[in-house]
Amino acid sequence: MNDQRRYVVIGGGLAGLASAVWLAEAGRQVTLLERRGRLGGRTHALEVAQLHDVPDNGQHVIASGYDHLFRYLTSIGTREHVTFPHSGVLRWPGGRATTMGTKGFQALRSLLGAHPDASAADRARAALATVRMGWQCLNQPADLADLTTDQWFRRLGMPPTAREALWDWLALGIAAEPVRQESAKVFADVLATGIRLGVKHRRAVSIGYPTTDLDTLFVTGAQRLFERTGVQVRHRAVARRILVRDGAVTGVLLADGETVPADAVVCAVPNSTLGGLLDELPEHDEIYSAADKLGFTPIVSTNLYLDRPLGTEGAMEALIGGAGVIDQVFDRQRMHGRDTEHGWLYCLTTSGAYAQIHKPSHEVVDEQMALLRRYYPAAAGAKVLHAQVVPMPRATFSQVVGTDGLRPAQRTSVPTLVLAGDWTRTDWSATMESAAQSAARAVELLLALPAPRTAAAR
Repeated sequence: MNDQRRYVVIGGGLAGLASAVWLAEAGRQVTLLERRGRLGGRTHALEVAQLHDVPDNGQHVIASGYDHLFRYLTSIGTREHVTFPHSGVLRWPGGRATTMGTKGFQALRSLLGAHPDASAADRARAALATVRMGWQCLNQPADLADLTTDQWFRRLGMPPTAREALWDWLALGIAAEPVRQESAKVFADVLATGIRLGVKHRRAVSIGYPTTDLDTLFVTGAQRLFERTGVQVRHRAVARRILVRDGAVTGVLLADGETVPADAVVCAVPNSTLGGLLDELPEHDEIYSAADKLGFTPIVSTNLYLDRPLGTEGAMEALIGGAGVIDQVFDRQRMHGRDTEHGWLYCLTTSGAYAQIHKPSHEVVDEQMALLRRYYPAAAGAKVLHAQVVPMPRATFSQVVGTDGLRPAQRTSVPTLVLAGDWTRTDWSATMESAAQSAARAVELLLALPAPRTAAAR
C-alpha cells in the first residue's frame, strides 16, 4: 500500500533540506516550511549587487568522513563541487609559512608537529601525546567531560609547538570555542569518529572545500529535486506549534493562524528558535531546557575584495598565534577559479568571535586588514575595494564544559514527530555532517513507521 501520509518538514536549513530530499526520494508527500524568504539556513550565498558577485555567508570546510553530507550532495547532484587538496598552509606573523600535509608521510609529519621551530624532542613528545590522545578518544577517561580541551592537552603532555601548529586550531575549528572553555569530550568524540571512519574507509580523514558558492552546492540541486518530486516549499511560513492528538501529529500551526495538515513532522530548526514548537510533546520541558543550556557560539566571517593578491600559498591558510583567536584565510581565486575584475576576494573566518560579534562592520574590517598585514607582507599597501562583514551571533550551539549529554535524540515519545539539526545527538560536533546525519536518522525513523491502516480518513 502506498504511504499517503502528509509529511511536513519545519526548517529549510541543511537538516531540513536533507530530510525533505530523502523523504521525497522515498516517494513521500512532503511540504517544507521555511520562515525566511530563502532556503539554506546558515549555509547560503550572499550576493554583492555592486560587484555582480556571490560570496558566501561564511566559508565552510568539509571533512572526507562526512558520509551523510556526501549522500545528500549525491542526491541533489552536486558532489563534484567538493575537492580535497593534498596539503594546507599554516602562517605565522611576518609571513613565515609551513605546509601541513594531509596524506601519507606528510600527514604523519603534521601530527608530530608541523611547527617550523619544533625540535626533535618536541616531535617525540608530540608523538607520545598523540598516541595517548588516540587511545583516550577510544577509551575515554571518566572525567573527560569535566575537562576543557586545554586541560586535556596539558594532561596528555602535548608540547606547545604541536598545539600551536595543529591541535589548538583544529579544536577551535571543530567546536568553534576557544580551547580554554571548549569541552574536551566534544573534541575527543569527534576524533574518535574520525579514527573509526579512517579504519572503515582505510584512509585518513582529510579536509576539503567547495569549489562553488554555497547556494549551488546545497540549495539549487535540492530545488530541482523538489520540482521533480512535487515537494511543496512554503517560504515566510513561520511555524508556531506542532499539533499532537492522542499520541500522533495532526498538523502545524503557523503564526498567521493557518494550520498545515500533517501526519508526520520533522522539526529541523536550530536550538535557538525551538521555543513553542514542541509544547504539545510530553517531554517538551526537558528538550527546551537542553536547547537553552546548549546556548550558542558566535562566528564572524569577513569577505574582503582587495586591489592586489596577498601571495597565499594555498587555498586555505590558518593564521597562527598572536590574537588569541585563530583565523582562517580562504583564497577564493584558488578555490573557485574566479577572475579578479572586481578585486581579489579573500574570506576570513573567526570562530569563537566573542570579541568581534558586537563591533560595527568598519571596525571588524580594520581589524582584519591589520591582521592580514601582520601575516602577509604583500598586504602592506593593499586597499579594500569592497568589504562585507557577516556576524552570526548564533552560528552554532555551544560546546563548552557542562554540555555533555544535553543533546536530545531524534526520536521523541510521539512516533510521528522527530527532531533534526546539528544540535541533536549525532557522532559529530556542530558541523554540516551533524546536520545531515541527524536528518538521515530522523527520516529513517519515519520511514520505519507501520503503514497506515487506511489511505482515506483525511
